[in-house]
Amino acid sequence: MEKKKKKTNKKRKRKETLEDKLKYEIAAELGLMDKIEKVGWGGLTAKESGKIGGLITVRKREMNKKQE
Repeated sequence: MEKKKKKTNKKRKRKETLEDKLKYEIAAELGLMDKIEKVGWGGLTAKESGKIGGLITVRKREMNKKQE
């Protein structure tokens, strides 16, 4: 007799973080959302990914300075 395997939902929705919000916001400002929707985040070039990451860092620093 075969055992039935339980299907698990491997893709769990995780809570959206500040970094996630900034990432999408910056990608939209750079005009990359069409590319991301077609090929996903992995389809971005290193230059595009680095630009997004750098701008996230800059914005987070600015936010921290405003809070101080």
